[in-house]
Amino acid sequence: MTDLGTPLDLPCGQRLPNRLMKSALSEALGTSAGAPTRRLERLYDAWAGGGWGLVVTGNVMVDLRHRGEPGNVVVEDERHLDALRRWAAGFRASGTPLWMQVNHPGRQANVLVGRTRPVAPSAVAADVAVATRPRALTEAEIRETIERYAATAAVAEAAGFDGVQVHGAHGYLVTQFLSPRSNQRTDAWGGDPERRRRFVLEVVRAIRERVSPGFAVGIKLNSADFQRGGFTESESREVVAALAAEGIDLLEVSGGTYESPVMFGPDTRRASTREREAYFLEYAASVRDAAGAVPVAVTGGFRTRAAMTAALGPDESDTGSGASSTAAGSAAASSAAAPGECDVIGLGRPASAYPHVARDLLDGRLERIELPAVQVGARRLVRRLAPLHTVDSALDLSWHTDQLHRLGAGKAPDLARPWWRTAVTATLRNGPGAFVPKRG
Repeated sequence: MTDLGTPLDLPCGQRLPNRLMKSALSEALGTSAGAPTRRLERLYDAWAGGGWGLVVTGNVMVDLRHRGEPGNVVVEDERHLDALRRWAAGFRASGTPLWMQVNHPGRQANVLVGRTRPVAPSAVAADVAVATRPRALTEAEIRETIERYAATAAVAEAAGFDGVQVHGAHGYLVTQFLSPRSNQRTDAWGGDPERRRRFVLEVVRAIRERVSPGFAVGIKLNSADFQRGGFTESESREVVAALAAEGIDLLEVSGGTYESPVMFGPDTRRASTREREAYFLEYAASVRDAAGAVPVAVTGGFRTRAAMTAALGPDESDTGSGASSTAAGSAAASSAAAPGECDVIGLGRPASAYPHVARDLLDGRLERIELPAVQVGARRLVRRLAPLHTVDSALDLSWHTDQLHRLGAGKAPDLARPWWRTAVTATLRNGPGAFVPKRG
């Protein structure tokens, strides 16, 4: 089997020292002007020494007027270049590449932060309680937004980041262009799958034109948005093939939107998927032909070293006998996951509770990641106000955000933190939108 410590060479020539990726987590540690803070630097210093093969930041916004939540870092130009350089500096000696996730929230923008009406491909509001009806982007605004992604990527490279990841999942602007539910345009940017995917392809092309050949460009993409009449797995595979032709370096698989948040918890997974831990392994396996030489990462649900190793499949040097394995419990895991479903294992929430979890997995000191089950109290009352799964998912993510903030303050994670403390801090941070799940 492929060992978690096996290096991986990306198409751009960049080498990941191992197969464990710290996937994007929204840190909410920027200033009101969108600048990185010392707390953000300290948080990433903890991960720089954590043994990761790749670290991807939380979603950095490309437009100060449109932010997903308070505390988002925003990179429009070089005004915060010195702070960005300090943010990336801890990774220079670690050997771990650091990528900036770049994003535009589109109709999911927080109007209390940006104080301007959200924009989207079409004037269609998201089907969530706190949604605001967006304004449809003009042709000129679409082209300006594409250039914003490219400008942000260029600044990231100047600041010392090793790559960018375009956020194309979870209902943000790229996803909105891809889905016929949110993109009802009939011009060159919508109307059929080919025109709906034009936006993301133009974003990747624009970034490539502004960065050096060795600077990595990846994408986080929905396998589907899991809504009737929405973005389907079949369309997603077509997008993957088109992106592979553009020369992306890594595809991270996710799924769902805030209208249908399958990415936030295990309750909606099929039994076969629960046995295999990760949420999107089956899709990842099905998309490998379309991805071609582009490595595939899967994030969400992995908790055991055995399942991670099994998902990576056989090493190229394996004889195929399958007679032995060095990882504890890997024989059982091998029967639960087909070989070679992905190339990189993404870990999100575990990285907030255990910043060095990658190193512990690689050293063999850890076989299973244990995380507390965070659930709201007063469940009978809460059930009358909102679906418990939605509230629990948002509370769980906020609990992990609290751990990020502790790390940023130079403190150790508090795994015994009670749910009600997180409910208070989440409300103070995000106001009325506190219990609408947000994720990088």
